[in-house]
Amino acid sequence: MTDKAQLRDHALLHLERMQSGVEDPENTVDLFYNNVPLKEGQVVALYWPIGKELDSRYLLDDLIKRGHTIALPVASKSNRVMKFAKWNGKGDLVKGDFGIFVPPKIEPVDPDIVLVPFLAFDRRGNRLGRGAGHYDATLEALRQKRKILAIGLGYASQAVLFNLPAEPHDQRLDMVITPDGVHDFRS
Repeated sequence: MTDKAQLRDHALLHLERMQSGVEDPENTVDLFYNNVPLKEGQVVALYWPIGKELDSRYLLDDLIKRGHTIALPVASKSNRVMKFAKWNGKGDLVKGDFGIFVPPKIEPVDPDIVLVPFLAFDRRGNRLGRGAGHYDATLEALRQKRKILAIGLGYASQAVLFNLPAEPHDQRLDMVITPDGVHDFRS
């Protein structure tokens, strides 16, 4: 097993053992608006949480209420680069590949801001994901088209005090928002 795989196993175990209610995901809503330069017409891509990932639905619901365009990722077993489907918050989501909830009608959009889940993050903006590489491939493809803002969304207790191993294909985050604060890695 590689160092990265071992770190991933430990980070996943840490996430699964975290106590509920210690960090309030609702705090991320105000932190997002106070720190992210959201312009009219921009598309914000969020994720539907899996397991104990930080619940992004508080922010998702608020963005919809304020009239912003949101999208959810659509992962495919045949391509690591994900598409994003516009969603207005109405109607039931359906399970797509990998059991991830997606809008029933796929209306593709290119996001300007992508909120990314993680198992761990470090002080340089590196993240440790679940290992399939979908977000890395997707962020790389989006960044080749235009400037985007990649923001990790998770718990402060998922921060590590050491540098995570980063390979050439790994995409750094521009920011991380936790219920306890914001880490800005742009400079």
